[in-house]
Amino acid sequence: MLKKYLFLVLLLCVSIFSVAQNTTIVSETEEPVSYATVSFGNGNGLFADDSGRFYFTKKLYKDIDSLFISAIGFTNLKIATQGLADTIVMKPSINRLDEVFLSKPRGKFKIEKIKPTVHEDYYKCWLPTIESEIAVYFPNSSTKTQRLSSLQIPIKVEAKDWKKRKRKTANKRPFSTLLKVNFYKNNNGLPGDVLTYDNVVFIANEKNDRILELDVTEHDIYMPKNGLFISLQVLGYTDKNGKLLPNKKYQEIKTKRGIVKVSTTFRPLLPFTDKILEKRTFVRRIFLNGGQWTLFDKQNIKKSNLLKAGLNNYGLGLNLEVYKED
Repeated sequence: MLKKYLFLVLLLCVSIFSVAQNTTIVSETEEPVSYATVSFGNGNGLFADDSGRFYFTKKLYKDIDSLFISAIGFTNLKIATQGLADTIVMKPSINRLDEVFLSKPRGKFKIEKIKPTVHEDYYKCWLPTIESEIAVYFPNSSTKTQRLSSLQIPIKVEAKDWKKRKRKTANKRPFSTLLKVNFYKNNNGLPGDVLTYDNVVFIANEKNDRILELDVTEHDIYMPKNGLFISLQVLGYTDKNGKLLPNKKYQEIKTKRGIVKVSTTFRPLLPFTDKILEKRTFVRRIFLNGGQWTLFDKQNIKKSNLLKAGLNNYGLGLNLEVYKED
């Protein structure tokens, strides 16, 4: 079944590539700008892959005449689709990261754990889309230096046979999804500037357990005084080698009333919970409203089955290295 699935995906890619403009985004030093956001300005968009490459075709996006390109650490670009170049060069922004530690603090440390919240209920899960990003706020509860060690990411995979979904031994529905983790400063209660220019990405598939552990020690991310936000963002499905595939935001489905656009949902599912009292989960739509963040609650989001059920938080977990004072 997995081979058949991959064959169909690759067949779709071939049909897209045959009429697509293959464009690569690079920096002034000719290094690829990995996972840049390419917005069409109409609520649609896509992401470049790790090589800075993306595929744009007028066959799929007939009414698009401009692309808006953004990437962490670079100045935003607006370019015309007419005569789209094979290579686009992005200039570095003048912003600089502060609160940077040049080396690991000396001395001993202990690991402080903020446990994730997980469950097995399919109906209490967020269906990720390529346009959505979910951020969780973590306050700073210590005066000591704290470095992020690892993330505990709750996920839910699906059984191939829905009738057997409650069986732990049931075969799982295959998928391979590339996700990106972003780390933001606290800007008056909303995600603000980034804490690192590194691209922190990982692949989730049906073989992962209920909690996916991601080591982030090498990125040297330290807890700011007023806390931080950690987000998950779907980049899309990958091929068997982990290469990002072209992924459409919408699927067009024929109905009696004509063509209906339905948001493409990606796996894994993300379990939401009512076990966390504080409202600390925020969401945004990457390609709409300038990517503005909003608190995930009933006052801000009216049509959400999760909120109707009282599930207003994603239970992301976190391990911190807390250093002792010399």
